[in-house]
Amino acid sequence: MNDAGRFAALTLEAVERRYGRGETTVEVLTGASLTLWAGQSVALIAPSGAGKSTLLHLAGLLERPSAGEITVAGAPTSTMSDDQRTALRRSQIGFVYQFHQLLPEFTALENLVLPQMIAGLERAEAAKRASELLAYLGLAKRASHRPAELSGGEQQRVAIARAVANSPRILLADEPTGNLDPKTAGHVFDTLASLVKATGLAALVATHNMELAARMDRRVTIREGRVAEVG
Repeated sequence: MNDAGRFAALTLEAVERRYGRGETTVEVLTGASLTLWAGQSVALIAPSGAGKSTLLHLAGLLERPSAGEITVAGAPTSTMSDDQRTALRRSQIGFVYQFHQLLPEFTALENLVLPQMIAGLERAEAAKRASELLAYLGLAKRASHRPAELSGGEQQRVAIARAVANSPRILLADEPTGNLDPKTAGHVFDTLASLVKATGLAALVATHNMELAARMDRRVTIREGRVAEVG
């Protein structure tokens, strides 16, 4: 299918990000543009300090750009209030980090139930969806285990399930396999890739793992503050 027939889940148009003022200003992004399509996985590969984390923070509405427009699920965000941006982020964007950041006192199932209840879902419905997600990811028998009782790969798969529990359109991942051995990293990546295809998610994944990046639909990098396609 060509891009004309697809839904743009996320677009960055000529986005700039500057820190500081006057002579102390640091320009991290100087006109970055990117379109993330539904059902597509995109690897973001760039050296440290190039602006990967900044780009993810902007895409996730955690920061405001100095200039340019970020559109999430068809909604331009530049004129939105902080409350509107927060509501859009909670409903449309899921996050996965290098370290799973699961709540240690809760079980795998409860870690998925909690964000759904915060979003307004009844506990019974949240638990049903959580159970379905864990089963889909091969973790049904681990639902009652706390994070400390899970392997690193299992913890990260639970974190991915938590990120998509509220059915977002966009998944942003920052080195999601960076803390795992190569074999486990491959399993976690396969989990993420299968979710993208099964749900129509749009995934932007920052990674230094070139082998995994090569298996994604597209690869982009940051050069001189702009986003450029790789290969």
